[in-house]
Amino acid sequence: MKVIKFGGSSLASAEQLKKVLNIVKSDYERRFVVVSAPGKRNPEDTKVTDALIQYYQNYTSGNNVTENQNWIIERYQSIIEELGLNRTILDNIAKAIKSLATLPIENNDFLYDTFLAAGEDNNAKLVAAFFSKMDVPARYIHPKEAGLIVSSEPGNARILPSSYDKLENLNNYSDVLVIPGFFGVTVDNQICTFSRGGSDITGSIVAAGIKADLYENFTDVNGIFAAHPGVVEKPHSIPELTYKEMRELSYAGFSVLHDEALIPAYRGKIPLVIKNTNNPEHPGTKIILEHTGKDIPVIGIAADNDFVSINMSKYLMNREVGFGRKVLQILEDLNIRFEHMPTGIDDMSIVMRGRELTPIKEQEIISQLTRKLEVDHVEIQRDLSIIMIVGENMKSHVGVSAIATKALSENHINLTMISQGSSEVSIMFVIDSKDEKKAVRALYNAYFRK
Repeated sequence: MKVIKFGGSSLASAEQLKKVLNIVKSDYERRFVVVSAPGKRNPEDTKVTDALIQYYQNYTSGNNVTENQNWIIERYQSIIEELGLNRTILDNIAKAIKSLATLPIENNDFLYDTFLAAGEDNNAKLVAAFFSKMDVPARYIHPKEAGLIVSSEPGNARILPSSYDKLENLNNYSDVLVIPGFFGVTVDNQICTFSRGGSDITGSIVAAGIKADLYENFTDVNGIFAAHPGVVEKPHSIPELTYKEMRELSYAGFSVLHDEALIPAYRGKIPLVIKNTNNPEHPGTKIILEHTGKDIPVIGIAADNDFVSINMSKYLMNREVGFGRKVLQILEDLNIRFEHMPTGIDDMSIVMRGRELTPIKEQEIISQLTRKLEVDHVEIQRDLSIIMIVGENMKSHVGVSAIATKALSENHINLTMISQGSSEVSIMFVIDSKDEKKAVRALYNAYFRK
């Protein structure tokens, strides 16, 4: 059995839906279809999810929402009419979209999630109707009926462990099941979404729940490239990589697959493949537990920006018991998450996402470090990028980091920080953001072109 998930670009138009139909029909094992909301038909278009956000903002602000409702309904209508579907499906979708503007605003923590989930939910109804019309016995199934019960954390839902027993019952259906992605239902029957891009998470959860043989994630690219094609000219695609490697690449900027989507499939030991809806014959990129191919030290290079570093120094810091704990306590009290924490004997750096450090929090951190912990010096370094070279086989090859530092040096790129975890799956370099693209190109040339 296979779970197959289609992203927004794969479902953006009637033409794309016909491709989706052919992909499902080509393999009878593809019995579980997870769908996103319709994406952009062209670069200037608007995603249905973004339109729903605008709808929510106008509704909660007390503005007229008729234009928002009409645009969203017409978007579904254009697909329905081109596919020749029954008018009833459009009426059902229109009713669901308009009913959002009747929900209570005050004391409704799940209102935003309910608006956003409408994109996936109504698209699943449309896709199921289209499959049925084209002689593919299909059934729309709501996440509540499927057993996707989640925690009550708006915008950041987590699947409850008890859900997996319920999801296993989906195997009893003989139809192709079309399930909306991105959201689940709480024990109190509230719509609650995963983090943005969460349809990947739904697909992975369903695959783990039904104990699928394969989870296929269809998007608009031929798998995963060794570097961003917008930075490196014609990078090669990766035929296979491990879950650990994919997790590292996702963290550092690879947006093909939501990083949280890896967890259920990894724990269920289910192989995952990234494929292209517009080129389904391409083998894509397979994500597995262990490599089966060549012993390549570096599998990919990723980069991400908007990082800041809090750099502090204090004489004899290493002799002060509990100093690191006190620093992290300051961050926790301010609700700040950190990413990396390299240290020396008398200095420490805390690397975090730029969005975590507001001007008020920055001043408070500096104040507490100097006043409470009596550090000798503290500074905030901004406009940093992280570059990750990733590969599980690096630990069995000598000189991997030497190649990187030489390539960066030859391109006059200064290193602010180097870090490597104990698993040796990746090496992280922190540099000035102005050098990010040049660094990625230099590293790609060093490891792949030469």
